[in-house]
Amino acid sequence: MPSVRIVCDSTAEMDPRYGDEHGVICVPLRVLFGDEVLVDGVDVDAGSFYARMRASSRNPTTSQPTPAEFEAAFAEAARDGSSVICTTLSSEMSGTYNAAVTARDALPDLDIHVVDTRTVSMGHHALVRAAVERAEAGGDVHDVLGLMEEVMRRQRSIFTVATLEYLRRGGRIGGARALLGSVLNIKPVLQVLDGRIEPFDRVRTYQRALERIAGTVAAAVGETGRGAVVAVGHADCPEDARLLAEKVAPHCDGDPEITPIGPIVGCHAGPGTLGLAFHISL
Repeated sequence: MPSVRIVCDSTAEMDPRYGDEHGVICVPLRVLFGDEVLVDGVDVDAGSFYARMRASSRNPTTSQPTPAEFEAAFAEAARDGSSVICTTLSSEMSGTYNAAVTARDALPDLDIHVVDTRTVSMGHHALVRAAVERAEAGGDVHDVLGLMEEVMRRQRSIFTVATLEYLRRGGRIGGARALLGSVLNIKPVLQVLDGRIEPFDRVRTYQRALERIAGTVAAAVGETGRGAVVAVGHADCPEDARLLAEKVAPHCDGDPEITPIGPIVGCHAGPGTLGLAFHISL
């Protein structure tokens, strides 16, 4: 086991099998359907969530983990004397980061570092994967934190949604609010920029949106001559995710990873959301 253990919240979209294999501890957020509270990844998964979301007239909401839940995760991760790095979704989107910081401060005898990833979903996912790989290669806590800082500096997250309505309802729309009320046949292409959802482009069709997203990866690779590390995420549209992965594959360093977007992000972005996070290989 490496000397660095990774703790993340459930917006990192980590497969539980990956967590078990690599010692990653996930602290889940919760989905609220009215008075019913469902723990992400325990009581509800992506498939059952989107089926229920489509069938329900009530829009679900989410809630963050408590500091006590982070404390328990930190204590477990540091049990063998390891340093702990905790990643959370952007503090612009949730109070999860603050909850993790509160937990860290309550455990002053442990070496805990809390990282506000300034992103969510695929961007968060890719950052955790990079951190795990560096830790398992023998990097100490400073090596891993340095790599994460570099990935965050290089990373871009771009996506499209079936409708902006879910982002509007959940209050996560950020600067993309300017696109509300656009002509119905305009397809928004959005980005996560410094922790907030912002407009990136507007195109006429869904196909053009995919081409715009893939073209951004191609252009970035062309400027450097190096391949990209790409994580594709989808909210209940796997065939579209495979199509996007095929479009970006010629520009990748290794195969693009395809991962379902879970209930927490899906609650705010809605079914049909599709996008990717990428950074040029280091």
